Amino acid sequence: MSRERIEGATQKAVGAAKQTVGKALGNEKLQAEGIADKIVGSAKETIGKAKDALHKATR
Repeated sequence: MSRERIEGATQKAVGAAKQTVGKALGNEKLQAEGIADKIVGSAKETIGKAKDALHKATR
């Protein structure tokens, strides 16, 4: 599993937590940060999956 894939999954989880806490506290800024983290995390995870597939295909 590539480093990007792990980082992406972690960032998505942190983003989800930020979004939930922001929503619970009524903090729109924290909620927006959480959404942004989830988007960036998804992108990193996708890049990691592509790298894993490429690595697997070239073996």
